[in-house]
Formats: sequence, structure tokens, C-alpha cells
Amino acid sequence: MTPTPLWKRLIILTLCLVGILLAVPNADYANVEAHNDAAAAIKQAGGVATPEQEANLAKWPSWLPSGLMNLGLDLRGGAHLLAEVKLQDVYKDRMNGLWPELRDTLRAMRDQVGAVRRQPSPDGVLRIAIGNPAGLQAAVAAINALATPVVSLTNVGQNDIAVTVDNGEIVVQLSDAEKTATDDRTIQQSLEIIRRRVDEVGTREPTIQRQGTDRILIQVPGIGSAAELKRLIGTTAKLTFNAVVRRTTDAKADPGPRNLLLPSMDEKGVYYVVAEDPVVTGEELVDSQPAFDQNGQPAVNFRFNPTGARKFGDYTAANIGNPFAIVLDKQVISAPRINDAIPGGSGIITGNFTVEESTQLAVLLRAGALPAAMVFLEERTIGPELGADSIKAGQTAAIIGLIAVAAYMIASYGWFGVMANVALAVNITMLIGLMSVIGATLTLPGIAGIVLTMGMAVDANVLIYERIREELRAGMTPGRAIDLGFERAFSAIMDSNVTAIITALIMFWIGSGAVRGFAVTLILGIITSMFTAVYLTRLIIELWMGWKRPKKIVL
Repeated sequence: MTPTPLWKRLIILTLCLVGILLAVPNADYANVEAHNDAAAAIKQAGGVATPEQEANLAKWPSWLPSGLMNLGLDLRGGAHLLAEVKLQDVYKDRMNGLWPELRDTLRAMRDQVGAVRRQPSPDGVLRIAIGNPAGLQAAVAAINALATPVVSLTNVGQNDIAVTVDNGEIVVQLSDAEKTATDDRTIQQSLEIIRRRVDEVGTREPTIQRQGTDRILIQVPGIGSAAELKRLIGTTAKLTFNAVVRRTTDAKADPGPRNLLLPSMDEKGVYYVVAEDPVVTGEELVDSQPAFDQNGQPAVNFRFNPTGARKFGDYTAANIGNPFAIVLDKQVISAPRINDAIPGGSGIITGNFTVEESTQLAVLLRAGALPAAMVFLEERTIGPELGADSIKAGQTAAIIGLIAVAAYMIASYGWFGVMANVALAVNITMLIGLMSVIGATLTLPGIAGIVLTMGMAVDANVLIYERIREELRAGMTPGRAIDLGFERAFSAIMDSNVTAIITALIMFWIGSGAVRGFAVTLILGIITSMFTAVYLTRLIIELWMGWKRPKKIVL
């Protein structure tokens, strides 16, 4: 039998050893997870650790690998939400934001168009009346000049607004092309903001993906309940800074046109009438951190980007002595009086916060405001007990499959079957190690992929052993028969595994959720089974042949 070069032997054994070491942490999952969480918390705190965190950190040696397979929702338990994004809110905000610019443009043409008034209209639509009907076409042309090209590869050359005339009034709304592009941007922005919020509070491997045109699927393993998840992501955390018109205790007071009547978060029975159009919005925030005010009470520091800082500084300079409302989700959380201009773009939000509430608010603001409200259409909580039952069932299935495959190989190929089973055990261990190091998520379909990997791994050994049998029947010596068996079976093994990988890639590309989990496990399993079936099994047989030097082999 042709010996494997020493360098190749070292590579094979090193890869096997590394794979086993990477898989070891999963044997003590709870303690390693506690160690990892403590290490992350200590790092985030700048190296400062509590006694509990130090105890958890000591549960696993720091010099050993600590990567774990993430357990999916069906194995770990957690929360499932299906949300609908209210895209119409975005259209409304776009039109409200466009109105001041249109108004100023038309007022500059007062000699042609006369007085300019905004008329009542549905959300997402601007109706504008002008005093001089003769200037209607000039007004339409001026508004069309404000249009910008749609930012979309499929709608090149189209404008973002559509301007029409209806009963002598100008009607402005988003064009169909811009609505489509806006829908895509809104959903993508919502996905990213939800992901940042969920990740920042320490959850593991959430599944957050778009479904259909206006829905988002959110699955978060390890979180206590769907209600807890909703509290985290259900709020838009929409922060605005609005001019205060007046303060009142009348809950039914008429705020007047273009104003809002909002309750105070801290003062019971107190309401503020504020301007509907904010001076600065939370979208112009670049940072927010929990802090303490001058009285030692929990608060939140914030900082604007240059655009927001300029608007904030200009407004505070022009309104010294007037109150300024800080509005969060249509509640006035604070209405401080402007004592001096604030040109730096930084400030502090105070209120009757606890430390936990100020930290949570800082997280929400730092993650950004959701561009539109969401309505939760479906919510489920999967308890950890059900996840434990799923893990137990999956383990049972995997063990039964492993025993059945091992028994078949021994019954069919005797001692060579034992050597194939050793390679199979290393294969499964390496697969777990590989999934741990890349952070793959294990689900019930993923366990099915592992079981399928066992069959595919020994399938390669079956092809090799049958070729060896053919060579032995042809009169070849044991060493030469083994060489030819591995050499001539390789092409068939490669072809079958490449087609399986192509199929798994297609599943991953067009599938979602559990299907993707199965595909990932299958792809990784094919890679490890190719390595162990072809290279590790050969090395084991070669070492055995060198040790025993048999004149004849029974296969």
C-alpha cells in the first residue's frame, strides 16, 4: 500500500484534532454559555466584573475554545412574531416633510399664484389651493422642479413625486415608482433596526426576515416571552423635539391647526400643545447613552449629527426663555426651558426613569427610530421545556441512526466497518465543531441534516470497500487493492457529493428558516464526510496495515 506522505498525515490529524477541540464546548453547553455571556458583559463594562460574572467566567477555561452551536427557536424556546409594517405612515411623513418646502417655493411666487393654503386631504396626499387660478400651471411647474429621480435600479428616469390638478387644486403625492422604492427601503431599514435592537440586548442568533411586501418575521431564541419581545421592538421609539405652544390640564383641549395635544409622561393630568412639525427628529441622533443628571437621577445623554446640531443650535438661539418639548412616542417626557443657545448639538433627557429604563431608552434611541409603526399579526412563545423535549428527541434520533449505521457497517465489512465507524464519529464531531466556529444555528431540521450526513458518509465508505472487494477478486494484493479501491471510487464519490452540495445550495438560496438550517447543516456535513471518508479512513487503514502487515484481508 502506497504510504501517505508525512506532511499529509500531519495535516489530516491536525484538522481532526482541531475539529474535536472546537466541538468539545458543546458537551458542557450551559457552563460554556454562562462563561461566554460573562466574558461579553465584562468586556462591555470595560473590564469591570461583578462577583457573579467572575464565578460564571470560571466555569470554563479561557484557554480552551468556547464557541457553541446556537440553538434555534425549536430547540431553545423563545418568541415568534409576525409583524405588518404600516407603509402608509411613511407616505404621510414624506408629504408632511415636503409641505414646508413647497409652501416656501410657492410663496416666493406670490405675485403669480397669490395666497397659498394647504387643504384637508387623505394621509400621504398634499392638496394645495392657490389664490390666483391663472398661476396654476406656473405653480405645477415649480413643484415639478422640486422632484428628484427615484433611487432604484428598476425605475431609472422616473421622479419621486406625481403632481396633478383636481378641481382647481394641486394634488401632490409619491409616484408609484417612488412608493415601490420607499417600501423596499422602509422594510430594509426596519429589518436592520430590529436586528440592532435585538442584538444589543444580548439575545442570540435571531431570525429576522421579510415576508411578502409589508411583513417581517421575527424569531428570537432564548427570550422569555412574545410580550417581552414586543416591548423591545413594538415601540417605534420615535423621538422628536417640538416647539411648545402652551400647557394645559384639559385633555380635550383643541390644539388648533397643525398642532398636537400630547400628554406629559411625568406630570399626571398635564398636557402640552406642541407644533406638529418637529424642529429636530431622533433620526438625526448619532449617539445616546445612559447617564445621570445634576441631581444624580437616571437620564439619557444624546448627540446630534451636524445637520441636527445646526438646527438644534439655531432654534435654541432664537427661542431663549421658551419651553422646548422632548417627545417620545407621542408623550412629552420633558419640556425644559431654553436658558441658553446649545450650539454643540448635545443634550440630556431627564424624567422619572429607573436605571433600567434609562438604559433601555438609550438602546432604543441608539438603534434608531422605526420608520413606520408595526402591527403584530401573530405571536407565539415556545417554552424552554418544549425546546428541551425537542433536543432530547433529536438526540435520540441521532443516536439510533448512528447505532444502526455502525451496526450495518460492522455486519457488512467486519474490522474495516469498525474503522469506517471511527471515521464517522470523527466526522460528526468535526461537523459540530465547524458549526460552532462559524456560529451556525442548529434546528430540528438541522439535526435531520446531521442524521442524513451519517448515511452519506458511510455511503462513500461503501463505494470504496466495494471497489476494494472487486480488486481482491481480481487477484490484487491487499495493499494494491486498497490503493486502487480508494483511487477508482473517488470520482463517483466526488460526483455524488458535488450534486448534493448543488441541491443544498439551491435549497439555501430559495428557502427560508428551517429549510436554510437544514441546507447549511447538509453542506457542512458533506464537506466533513468527504474529508473523513476519503482521507481519514485511508489513513486509519494505512496505519493498521503497517501495524498488522496482513497477507490477506477479509472484506
